[in-house]
Amino acid sequence: MTRLTTQPLNLSSVLKELNFSLSAEQLRLLPTAEDVTFFQEHGWFITKKVFSDELIDKIYQVSQEFYQGIKDTNLPYEDGYGNWKKEDGGLIRNNEHISLQKKAFCQLTLNPILGAIAGRLAKTSEIRLWQDQIITKEPTPKTNNSKVGWHIDSSYVSNSTSKKLLGAWIPLHDVTEKQGPLVVIDRSHKWQGNEHMRSFNQDNHQQIEAKFTKQGKEVKKIPIVLKKGQISFHDGLLVHGSYSNTSDSSRLAILVSLQDKDNRYQEFWNNGKQIHHFLDRLCRKQTSGLPDYTDPKIFPVLWSSNSQNK
Repeated sequence: MTRLTTQPLNLSSVLKELNFSLSAEQLRLLPTAEDVTFFQEHGWFITKKVFSDELIDKIYQVSQEFYQGIKDTNLPYEDGYGNWKKEDGGLIRNNEHISLQKKAFCQLTLNPILGAIAGRLAKTSEIRLWQDQIITKEPTPKTNNSKVGWHIDSSYVSNSTSKKLLGAWIPLHDVTEKQGPLVVIDRSHKWQGNEHMRSFNQDNHQQIEAKFTKQGKEVKKIPIVLKKGQISFHDGLLVHGSYSNTSDSSRLAILVSLQDKDNRYQEFWNNGKQIHHFLDRLCRKQTSGLPDYTDPKIFPVLWSSNSQNK
Protein backbone atom coordinates (compact mmCIF):
# COMPACT_ATOMS: atom_id res chain seq x y z
CA MET A 1 0.00 0.00 0.00
CA THR A 2 1.42 3.38 -1.05
CA ARG A 3 1.21 5.96 1.69
CA LEU A 4 1.35 9.66 0.84
CA THR A 5 2.40 12.54 3.05
CA THR A 6 -0.77 14.57 2.52
CA GLN A 7 -4.02 14.57 4.49
CA PRO A 8 -7.69 15.04 3.56
CA LEU A 9 -9.30 18.45 3.86
CA ASN A 10 -11.03 19.22 7.13
CA LEU A 11 -14.64 19.51 5.94
CA SER A 12 -15.80 21.01 9.22
CA SER A 13 -13.44 23.93 8.64
CA VAL A 14 -14.44 24.22 4.99
CA LEU A 15 -18.11 24.35 5.97
CA LYS A 16 -17.41 27.19 8.41
CA GLU A 17 -15.57 29.12 5.70
CA LEU A 18 -18.46 28.74 3.27
CA ASN A 19 -20.89 30.05 5.92
CA PHE A 20 -23.95 28.65 4.19
CA SER A 21 -27.51 29.57 5.05
CA LEU A 22 -30.78 28.56 3.42
CA SER A 23 -32.50 31.37 1.56
CA ALA A 24 -36.24 31.92 1.49
CA GLU A 25 -36.20 30.79 -2.15
CA GLN A 26 -34.45 27.54 -1.20
CA LEU A 27 -36.90 26.89 1.62
CA ARG A 28 -39.72 27.02 -0.93
CA LEU A 29 -38.04 24.14 -2.77
CA LEU A 30 -38.30 21.74 0.16
CA PRO A 31 -40.42 18.62 -0.41
CA THR A 32 -44.12 18.81 0.41
CA ALA A 33 -45.92 16.21 2.49
CA GLU A 34 -47.08 14.63 -0.79
CA ASP A 35 -43.46 14.52 -2.04
CA VAL A 36 -42.33 12.77 1.14
CA THR A 37 -45.12 10.22 0.80
CA PHE A 38 -44.08 9.59 -2.82
CA PHE A 39 -40.43 9.06 -1.81
CA GLN A 40 -41.34 6.70 0.99
CA GLU A 41 -43.53 4.67 -1.37
CA HIS A 42 -41.40 4.69 -4.54
CA GLY A 43 -37.86 5.10 -3.16
CA TRP A 44 -36.90 8.02 -5.40
CA PHE A 45 -37.73 11.68 -5.90
CA ILE A 46 -36.86 14.37 -8.45
CA THR A 47 -36.64 17.99 -7.34
CA LYS A 48 -37.40 21.16 -9.19
CA LYS A 49 -34.41 23.20 -10.32
CA VAL A 50 -32.38 23.69 -7.15
CA PHE A 51 -28.92 24.82 -8.27
CA SER A 52 -28.22 27.75 -10.59
CA ASP A 53 -26.65 27.27 -14.01
CA GLU A 54 -23.73 29.37 -12.79
CA LEU A 55 -22.95 27.01 -9.90
CA ILE A 56 -23.33 23.85 -12.00
CA ASP A 57 -21.12 25.32 -14.74
CA LYS A 58 -18.52 26.22 -12.13
CA ILE A 59 -18.53 22.70 -10.69
CA TYR A 60 -18.18 21.33 -14.22
CA GLN A 61 -14.98 23.35 -14.62
CA VAL A 62 -13.80 22.18 -11.21
CA SER A 63 -14.33 18.58 -12.33
CA GLN A 64 -12.16 19.16 -15.39
CA GLU A 65 -9.41 20.56 -13.19
CA PHE A 66 -9.73 17.53 -10.94
CA TYR A 67 -9.27 15.19 -13.89
CA GLN A 68 -6.14 17.14 -14.82
CA GLY A 69 -4.75 16.47 -11.36
CA ILE A 70 -5.34 19.98 -10.01
CA LYS A 71 -6.34 19.36 -6.39
CA ASP A 72 -5.78 20.93 -2.99
CA THR A 73 -4.52 17.70 -1.48
CA ASN A 74 -4.29 13.97 -2.01
CA LEU A 75 -5.61 11.32 0.32
CA PRO A 76 -3.14 9.38 2.49
CA TYR A 77 -3.87 6.20 0.52
CA GLU A 78 -4.11 5.46 -3.20
CA ASP A 79 -6.21 2.32 -2.95
CA GLY A 80 -9.43 1.12 -1.33
CA TYR A 81 -11.71 3.59 -3.14
CA GLY A 82 -12.65 4.78 -6.62
CA ASN A 83 -9.55 6.63 -7.79
CA TRP A 84 -9.64 6.82 -11.59
CA LYS A 85 -6.52 8.13 -13.31
CA LYS A 86 -5.98 9.11 -16.93
CA GLU A 87 -3.83 6.08 -17.61
CA ASP A 88 -6.70 3.82 -16.49
CA GLY A 89 -8.73 4.65 -19.61
CA GLY A 90 -12.10 2.99 -19.95
CA LEU A 91 -15.58 4.35 -20.55
CA ILE A 92 -16.51 4.99 -16.91
CA ARG A 93 -14.47 7.22 -14.58
CA ASN A 94 -15.27 6.89 -10.89
CA ASN A 95 -13.53 9.12 -8.35
CA GLU A 96 -14.68 9.02 -4.73
CA HIS A 97 -14.18 11.41 -1.80
CA ILE A 98 -13.71 14.40 -4.08
CA SER A 99 -14.53 17.05 -1.45
CA LEU A 100 -11.77 15.68 0.77
CA GLN A 101 -9.34 16.48 -2.06
CA LYS A 102 -10.62 19.68 -3.69
CA LYS A 103 -12.36 22.44 -1.75
CA ALA A 104 -14.23 23.95 -4.69
CA PHE A 105 -16.47 20.87 -4.91
CA CYS A 106 -17.83 21.72 -1.45
CA GLN A 107 -19.88 24.63 -2.79
CA LEU A 108 -22.13 21.91 -4.18
CA THR A 109 -21.54 18.83 -2.05
CA LEU A 110 -21.83 20.54 1.35
CA ASN A 111 -24.71 22.81 0.38
CA PRO A 112 -27.37 22.75 3.12
CA ILE A 113 -30.21 22.45 0.61
CA LEU A 114 -29.07 18.85 -0.01
CA GLY A 115 -29.36 18.10 3.69
CA ALA A 116 -32.65 19.92 4.12
CA ILE A 117 -34.32 18.03 1.27
CA ALA A 118 -32.83 14.70 2.39
CA GLY A 119 -33.88 15.33 5.98
CA ARG A 120 -37.51 15.73 5.00
CA LEU A 121 -37.50 12.75 2.66
CA ALA A 122 -35.87 10.46 5.23
CA LYS A 123 -37.89 11.86 8.13
CA THR A 124 -34.82 12.55 10.25
CA SER A 125 -33.75 15.60 12.26
CA GLU A 126 -30.17 15.71 10.97
CA ILE A 127 -28.27 14.93 7.77
CA ARG A 128 -24.52 14.39 7.61
CA LEU A 129 -22.33 13.86 4.60
CA TRP A 130 -21.32 10.25 4.10
CA GLN A 131 -19.20 10.52 0.97
CA ASP A 132 -19.22 11.99 -2.52
CA GLN A 133 -17.94 11.04 -5.94
CA ILE A 134 -17.88 12.14 -9.55
CA ILE A 135 -18.73 9.66 -12.28
CA THR A 136 -18.15 10.35 -15.96
CA LYS A 137 -19.59 8.05 -18.61
CA GLU A 138 -18.01 8.45 -22.03
CA PRO A 139 -19.89 7.90 -25.32
CA THR A 140 -20.02 4.17 -25.95
CA PRO A 141 -18.85 2.53 -29.20
CA LYS A 142 -21.32 0.00 -30.55
CA THR A 143 -18.88 -2.81 -29.75
CA ASN A 144 -18.76 -1.96 -26.03
CA ASN A 145 -21.11 -0.97 -23.24
CA SER A 146 -20.90 1.44 -20.35
CA LYS A 147 -23.74 0.07 -18.26
CA VAL A 148 -23.63 0.32 -14.50
CA GLY A 149 -24.99 -2.91 -13.05
CA TRP A 150 -28.05 -3.16 -10.84
CA HIS A 151 -26.92 -2.59 -7.24
CA ILE A 152 -27.95 -0.90 -4.00
CA ASP A 153 -25.83 1.73 -2.28
CA SER A 154 -26.34 0.34 1.21
CA SER A 155 -24.59 -2.89 0.25
CA TYR A 156 -21.34 -0.92 0.01
CA VAL A 157 -21.72 0.53 3.51
CA SER A 158 -22.57 -2.57 5.54
CA ASN A 159 -20.68 -1.02 8.47
CA SER A 160 -23.53 1.49 8.84
CA THR A 161 -26.43 0.78 11.18
CA SER A 162 -28.94 3.01 9.38
CA LYS A 163 -31.66 2.01 6.94
CA LYS A 164 -32.23 5.66 6.01
CA LEU A 165 -29.15 6.37 3.89
CA LEU A 166 -29.81 8.40 0.74
CA GLY A 167 -28.07 9.26 -2.49
CA ALA A 168 -28.36 12.62 -4.28
CA TRP A 169 -27.55 12.39 -8.00
CA ILE A 170 -26.59 15.75 -9.54
CA PRO A 171 -25.75 15.86 -13.26
CA LEU A 172 -23.55 18.73 -14.40
CA HIS A 173 -25.64 19.35 -17.54
CA ASP A 174 -29.01 18.37 -18.99
CA VAL A 175 -29.26 14.57 -19.13
CA THR A 176 -31.21 12.71 -21.79
CA GLU A 177 -32.08 9.02 -21.86
CA LYS A 178 -29.47 8.51 -24.61
CA GLN A 179 -26.68 9.62 -22.27
CA GLY A 180 -27.13 6.66 -19.94
CA PRO A 181 -28.72 8.39 -16.94
CA LEU A 182 -29.40 6.85 -13.57
CA VAL A 183 -32.15 4.23 -13.86
CA VAL A 184 -34.09 3.10 -10.80
CA ILE A 185 -36.39 0.13 -10.24
CA ASP A 186 -39.52 1.64 -8.78
CA ARG A 187 -40.44 0.52 -5.24
CA SER A 188 -37.53 -1.95 -5.08
CA HIS A 189 -36.31 -0.45 -1.78
CA LYS A 190 -39.08 -2.49 -0.13
CA TRP A 191 -37.86 -5.81 -1.53
CA GLN A 192 -36.03 -8.28 0.68
CA GLY A 193 -32.85 -10.18 -0.16
CA ASN A 194 -30.87 -7.45 -1.95
CA GLU A 195 -28.65 -6.48 0.99
CA HIS A 196 -25.51 -7.80 -0.72
CA MET A 197 -26.14 -6.52 -4.25
CA ARG A 198 -22.63 -5.12 -4.82
CA SER A 199 -22.62 -5.25 -8.61
CA PHE A 200 -21.90 -1.70 -9.78
CA ASN A 201 -19.25 -2.93 -12.22
CA GLN A 202 -21.20 -5.90 -13.60
CA ASP A 203 -23.27 -6.16 -16.77
CA ASN A 204 -26.07 -7.93 -14.91
CA HIS A 205 -29.28 -6.23 -16.04
CA GLN A 206 -30.89 -9.18 -17.81
CA GLN A 207 -29.86 -11.67 -15.12
CA ILE A 208 -31.15 -9.60 -12.19
CA GLU A 209 -34.37 -8.58 -13.96
CA ALA A 210 -35.10 -12.23 -14.80
CA LYS A 211 -34.56 -13.18 -11.15
CA PHE A 212 -36.95 -10.48 -9.94
CA THR A 213 -39.57 -11.46 -12.51
CA LYS A 214 -39.33 -15.11 -11.43
CA GLN A 215 -39.96 -13.95 -7.87
CA GLY A 216 -43.19 -12.29 -9.02
CA LYS A 217 -41.89 -8.73 -8.67
CA GLU A 218 -42.82 -5.96 -11.07
CA VAL A 219 -39.63 -4.60 -12.63
CA LYS A 220 -40.65 -1.04 -13.45
CA LYS A 221 -37.58 0.82 -14.69
CA ILE A 222 -37.53 4.63 -14.44
CA PRO A 223 -34.79 6.52 -16.35
CA ILE A 224 -33.95 9.67 -14.38
CA VAL A 225 -33.92 12.38 -17.05
CA LEU A 226 -33.05 15.77 -15.57
CA LYS A 227 -32.45 19.36 -16.52
CA LYS A 228 -29.32 21.10 -15.28
CA GLY A 229 -29.81 22.17 -11.66
CA GLN A 230 -32.26 19.42 -10.75
CA ILE A 231 -31.43 16.67 -8.24
CA SER A 232 -32.58 13.08 -8.01
CA PHE A 233 -32.71 11.50 -4.54
CA HIS A 234 -32.89 7.75 -4.02
CA ASP A 235 -33.18 5.48 -1.01
CA GLY A 236 -30.02 3.57 -0.09
CA LEU A 237 -31.94 0.30 -0.50
CA LEU A 238 -33.34 1.12 -3.95
CA VAL A 239 -32.06 -1.06 -6.81
CA HIS A 240 -30.56 1.16 -9.49
CA GLY A 241 -27.94 1.27 -12.22
CA SER A 242 -27.65 2.89 -15.63
CA TYR A 243 -27.65 2.14 -19.35
CA SER A 244 -24.84 2.76 -21.83
CA ASN A 245 -24.19 6.27 -23.08
CA THR A 246 -25.24 6.07 -26.72
CA SER A 247 -25.05 9.83 -27.31
CA ASP A 248 -22.07 11.69 -28.77
CA SER A 249 -21.20 13.53 -25.54
CA SER A 250 -19.83 12.63 -22.11
CA ARG A 251 -22.17 12.35 -19.13
CA LEU A 252 -20.89 13.86 -15.88
CA ALA A 253 -22.66 13.61 -12.57
CA ILE A 254 -21.84 13.99 -8.89
CA LEU A 255 -23.29 11.60 -6.36
CA VAL A 256 -23.53 12.82 -2.77
CA SER A 257 -24.25 10.05 -0.27
CA LEU A 258 -25.95 11.18 2.92
CA GLN A 259 -26.46 9.67 6.38
CA ASP A 260 -29.16 10.39 8.93
CA LYS A 261 -28.70 11.45 12.55
CA ASP A 262 -28.83 7.96 14.03
CA ASN A 263 -26.33 6.27 11.73
CA ARG A 264 -23.39 4.72 13.58
CA TYR A 265 -20.60 2.24 12.95
CA GLN A 266 -21.20 -1.48 13.33
CA GLU A 267 -18.86 -4.39 12.79
CA PHE A 268 -19.61 -6.41 9.67
CA TRP A 269 -18.32 -9.82 8.65
CA ASN A 270 -18.65 -11.53 5.27
CA ASN A 271 -17.67 -15.18 4.83
CA GLY A 272 -15.55 -15.05 7.96
CA LYS A 273 -13.72 -11.85 6.93
CA GLN A 274 -14.22 -8.56 8.73
CA ILE A 275 -15.16 -5.80 6.29
CA HIS A 276 -13.97 -2.21 6.68
CA HIS A 277 -15.05 0.89 4.77
CA PHE A 278 -12.30 3.11 3.36
CA LEU A 279 -13.42 6.08 5.48
CA ASP A 280 -12.84 4.02 8.63
CA ARG A 281 -9.15 4.78 8.06
CA LEU A 282 -9.68 8.54 7.89
CA CYS A 283 -12.24 9.38 10.57
CA ARG A 284 -11.58 9.76 14.28
CA LYS A 285 -12.12 6.84 16.62
CA GLN A 286 -14.54 6.42 19.49
CA THR A 287 -13.19 5.72 22.98
CA SER A 288 -13.79 2.05 22.14
CA GLY A 289 -11.40 2.36 19.22
CA LEU A 290 -14.17 1.92 16.65
CA PRO A 291 -14.69 4.44 13.81
CA ASP A 292 -16.83 7.47 14.61
CA TYR A 293 -19.32 8.23 11.83
CA THR A 294 -20.12 11.59 13.43
CA ASP A 295 -16.57 12.96 12.97
CA PRO A 296 -17.27 16.48 11.63
CA LYS A 297 -13.97 16.63 9.75
CA ILE A 298 -15.07 13.78 7.49
CA PHE A 299 -18.85 13.64 8.03
CA PRO A 300 -19.99 17.25 8.60
CA VAL A 301 -23.61 18.08 9.42
CA LEU A 302 -25.20 19.61 6.32
CA TRP A 303 -28.56 20.30 7.92
CA SER A 304 -30.25 20.01 11.30
CA SER A 305 -33.79 20.71 12.45
CA ASN A 306 -32.21 22.69 15.30
CA SER A 307 -30.57 25.12 12.89
CA GLN A 308 -32.03 28.58 12.33
CA ASN A 309 -32.97 27.88 8.73
CA LYS A 310 -35.10 24.72 8.55
